[in-house]
Order: sequence, then structure tokens, then C-alpha cells
Amino acid sequence: MRRLLLIAFAMPMLAVAQQKMITLEDIYKKGTFRGESVPGFSTPAPDSLLASADIRFNNKKLDASDNQFSPGNKYVLVFAGREFIYRRSSRAYTYLYDLTAKTVRQIDTARLMHASFSPDGSKLAYVKDNNLYWYDITSGVTKAITTDGKWNEVINGNSDWVYEEEFSLSKAYSWSPEGNYIAFYRFDESKVREYEFTQFDNLYNNTYSYKYPKAGEANSTVQVFIYNLAKSISVPAQYDQGDIYIPLIKWTANDGQLVVFHLNRHQDDLRLLLTDAATGTSSLLYEEKNKYYVDIKDDWLFTEDGKQLLFTSEKSGFMHIWIRGMDGKSETQISKGNFDVSAIEGIDLKNKKVYYSMAWPTPMDRNLFVTDFSGKNTTRLTNGSGWHRISLNSDYTRFYDFLSDINTPQQVTLYKIGGSKTKPVATQVRVVNESSKLKNTLAQFALGKAEFARIPNSKGDTLNAWILKPAGFNPSVRYPVLFCNYGGPGSQQVTNRYGAVTMWQQLLSQKGFVIVSLDNTGTGFRGEEFKKKTYLQLGKLEIEDQIDGAKYMASQPWVDAKKIGHYGWSYGGFMSSLAITKGNAVFSAAVAVAPVTNWRFYDNIYTERYMRTPQENPDGYDQNSPLNFTQLVKGKFLLIHGTADDNVHFQNSTQMVSALVRNNIDFESAYYPNKNHGISGTADNTSYHLWSRMVNWIITNLGNETTVKGVVK
Repeated sequence: MRRLLLIAFAMPMLAVAQQKMITLEDIYKKGTFRGESVPGFSTPAPDSLLASADIRFNNKKLDASDNQFSPGNKYVLVFAGREFIYRRSSRAYTYLYDLTAKTVRQIDTARLMHASFSPDGSKLAYVKDNNLYWYDITSGVTKAITTDGKWNEVINGNSDWVYEEEFSLSKAYSWSPEGNYIAFYRFDESKVREYEFTQFDNLYNNTYSYKYPKAGEANSTVQVFIYNLAKSISVPAQYDQGDIYIPLIKWTANDGQLVVFHLNRHQDDLRLLLTDAATGTSSLLYEEKNKYYVDIKDDWLFTEDGKQLLFTSEKSGFMHIWIRGMDGKSETQISKGNFDVSAIEGIDLKNKKVYYSMAWPTPMDRNLFVTDFSGKNTTRLTNGSGWHRISLNSDYTRFYDFLSDINTPQQVTLYKIGGSKTKPVATQVRVVNESSKLKNTLAQFALGKAEFARIPNSKGDTLNAWILKPAGFNPSVRYPVLFCNYGGPGSQQVTNRYGAVTMWQQLLSQKGFVIVSLDNTGTGFRGEEFKKKTYLQLGKLEIEDQIDGAKYMASQPWVDAKKIGHYGWSYGGFMSSLAITKGNAVFSAAVAVAPVTNWRFYDNIYTERYMRTPQENPDGYDQNSPLNFTQLVKGKFLLIHGTADDNVHFQNSTQMVSALVRNNIDFESAYYPNKNHGISGTADNTSYHLWSRMVNWIITNLGNETTVKGVVK
């Protein structure tokens, strides 16, 4: 019997041994696990017009892969020498190519930002040196809309750092529907304090300085102007000034009506101001208040007939779609249920329907729904568990369904939408792609299968998690465990889609680790109250949940309770720093990459949304800062940061090091010169070096007698 048992245990391991082992080169150099691209309806058809184009300027051929077509496809902007600035901003040399005449001209000798066509394709607008310009294509004449732009003082048509990062706003201007006006932001940064870091790039280095408003500190003064192209004049949009934000501006279907989104500094009172383009005068279109904060996204949509506004809101307790008359006389919630809408996919004005994705049947899944403007006739167009990513065509008669689950790469299927007006039906047309190449590649490797779990916390909630066990898992063996966590407000890592488990995590699993991802309190797609429980105390409930999760795993007979670690990046690095301090009783090792170590160091829009200011809520900041608990560290700690991180400043890690040193705590660290928050790079080997550093450190400091030893390459 003993012999038979040994053979039974050995059989799965023998099967695993006959398959390939993942290497870091497979992931970060060879692209072994890269999937096939299926564009759906998202890739612009005009790209084919450039397939054979020989675009040259000064006898030098331009690469037309970075481009923008004009309405009507008469012209195309070709961008060269693109230089990235922050997360969403960049500038590039900009050329205008005439597709009919086959001629090319350079718009300006300098790199430009945010070049875009007017709605009729006859003009351009762009930003240069913090000023906004427009360019008439026929005459070739350029006109300055602003002239007072100055680095680190005044910005026109482009956003300041904190708006770009936290409101996803980089291009800070917008053409009106008919192109008669350009609405634009003006940021006065003169009262915002500068942050500096060293660029290690020559004999004496350089200092980079930019405006970064930290929690509790002064913001830019923001104005919105509306420029009349025919009259060459700008009028200011009229709204209450003071300590406020303007997270969005949007034109209605009416060429003379701009909506200015006005948000107070606490971010709990949002007002939409309907603004006259000619005079700048405004009236209140909509107001929403929240006892925590208003979670604003760029999904406010005005119907083409100018009569209605669609938007998402959590005011019912879950994120749902609402439709409101522009006259303010009617408002209807048109999606319903104890589930969160994740995205509005499209609005069919002709048939008065809204297509949207919702986290259904579980928060980990996504399915496509359609409802009419009354909200009374709702149909689900995709079915079952899994992640349905949707691409609809322009007339809402067909859609591509990119379906995957946590262990299965996507299958792409084309559907047509039929049925009646009140009961639409999706009918399969054909399977477009089954990821056969990727599936064949994956079959050659010994990969684990992730399983979903519901893990209880000490507060009476259950938390969503996935657990990845090694291929050939043996329940009689005690495995080390690595928690991989982000955990920030509204985030979600426990999802039923392919890619939720990374190949790096599969590599560690092959080495003998159990990998766990646990979405703690404060994460998204479980309703407003679950997400906003962490208000005013970021880190407290989150790390308590991670500790509860570690205790749960330690109770499993196949877990080595003395070898449970935690890994995280950014907010996740904050969590890892708390895991090795406050969670010292259960976590024996932690890797924190680019962590926030005190929210006083982070920007004010993000931090104050959840914490208010340090002046208002000092305990919320200090009682959950890893800096104040370094004396608790018992296990192994690896701290990693890029020295040129413009987002989570290197300062966070230097302060963590100082606190560790004060308490005589041993630790290891790695810093990457001139690298930003992403700490990446293929040409200079950064990505490969970073991930190999982490995986080998984890094997050395968290591995046990069951894990595969040796340096991973």
C-alpha cells in the first residue's frame, strides 16, 4: 500500500517534470507568452490608406505608425520623435500629410503636445511651451490663443501634474461640436510648491523640478476659458473660485453650450454648470453630494439630440447608469441590482438603448447588458461566468466578445444583435480567434490552475481571493505562500479573466510557492459601502484583512505557516510595508516596490479624497504609516524604488530606510537610477534585472525545503 501511495504522489510530479519550466527570459525578453491581437471594431479603418504611403520630409522617411486622421480622411497627422513626459503626456514633432496631394509639411520645428483636428478637419490646435495655438490648414497661418505660458508658473491647454495623474486629464482643451470654439484650462501653478529629484546623467548630474501639491498643500488656481475662433477672443467660464477642482469639461450637442464640472476640495460635492460659450455665464445643470466622496469618471455622455444626459453614480449604493433630462425635469436609474456597472459600452440614440458591462454574476465577472431609456426592458446579451470584454460596431448591430477566464486565454466571437425592440437577442456569427497559438505554447509548460476562494475576515465579511497552487500539487507537502496584493480604493485584482494570474506568478508557483491574491476591504465592484469603509483610515482595514487572510492560509494543512510573504507595488508596496510591520506575527518576508510610506508625502487629489487633509485628520495619516511601526519588523524586508519616480517619490523609501535604521532593523534595498514609477526598460535590461532580483530574493528568503533552489534566469 505504501508503495502504491508513493507512486500515486509521484505520477503528477512526473507529468510536471516532462513539461517546460518558465524562465525570466520567456517573460521579459522573448515574449513567449504574448497573445494574438484581434482588433475588433476599435482599429481605425483609415490605417490602410497609409499602407503604401512614402511620407518623407527633407528626404527622410517618416514612420506613419503614430498618427491621427482628420474627419473625412483628407489629412493625417504624423508624429515623430515622441518624447514621454509623465504617465499620460508626451510631445512629438508633428507633420501634416495630405492624402490626396501626397504632400507633407511640418507644423512647427519644436515638439508639440496634443495636436488635434477641428471637427470639420480644416484646422488644428496644439500646445507648445505651455501656450495654446490654432492652425488654419488652408492658409498655413498659426494664431496664438494664449501667450502667458511659462514653465512651473502658467499652463494653457495642458494639465498640471496632479490633474494628469488623478483626473486622467492631460489634453486640457476641447473643440466645440462645430469647431467654432475651443474651451481650455489655464493652470496658475505659482503657489504650488516644487518637488525636486536628481537626474544622474552627467559629471555633475541635473536637478529636475516640477510642481507637485502634496496632501494639505496649495493647488493650482484653475480657470476655464472659451475661445471664439472667428472673433479671436476668450471669455472666462463663470463659477465659484476658491479651493476647488475642475475635473472635466464637456461640450453638449449644442455648439454654444459647455458643461464645467465643479468639485469642492473634499470631493463630496459635484456640480455640473451649463455654460454659455459666448458669454461664459452659467446655470446649475446637476448636483450630487456624497457622505464620503463622489467617485467621478469620464463617462458623462450627452445625447446627440441635446435633450438628455447619461452618467454613472453610486447614489443608489451601487454604481449604476442614470439618465436625466437637460431641462432637469426628469431623472431615471436605468440599470439596477446589487451589482456595479463597470462601463458604458455605447448609446444607441436612434433606438434609445444603452449598452453596458456589469460585474455579474459575481464581482469577478463581466457581462454585457442592454436596456432602454426607461430602464424597464433590460436584456443580458452575454452569459455565464468569465470576463466578456466588448467591442460594439457604430450602429449597434454587431459586437465582438473577447471572452476569457482566469485560467483560459480569450476566445473572440462575433455576434449580431437581433430580436425585437424590447427583447434583443445576440446570435453568434462566427468564432474569430481561439488563441490557438498561445494555448499550444501554454500546454508545453507546467502551469498551475488558479482557484477562487471566499476567505473570512475578523469583521464578519468574506473576501474574494484566488489561490494558485503548483502544478502537481501534493497536499501532504507544506508549501510557502506569497500574497500578491494591491488593495487600493476601488481596485480589483481578483478577477475571472486571463492575465489576472501573471506568468511571473506562475514562475514562482513552478518553484514551489502557493500564490494568493486577496481583494481586501476598500476594493471595488462590491458596492459603495464596501469600497468606502476605508474612508479616513487608509491602510487600517486593508492590512487587517491581509493578516486575516494569512492566518486563514496558515491554518491549511499544506501551508508552511512560518513561510508566508507579501509582495506589492505602489499602493501594494504600502500594504507590503504594513505587512512586515503590523503583520509581523504572520508575514515572515515582504517585498515593497515604490511604496507610499506616509500619505503626507503623496499628492492631494488622491490622498484627500480618501483621507481629507493631514491638518483635519492627523491620526488617520500617522496611525497607519509604516514609518511609525518599523520597530515591529521581525522578518526579511526588500525595499525597491526608482530614483526619478515623479508619482510616489523616492522620498518615501528614503524615509522608510531612516526609520528602519533608527530602530536597528536589518533590511535589503535596491534602487534604479533615473527610473520612474514603472521601473521598466528593455533596452537597458531594467525589467529583466528587477524581476529576477525579486524572484531570487523571494526564493532565498521565503523558500523552504520543498522549493526549487538556485538562481533563476
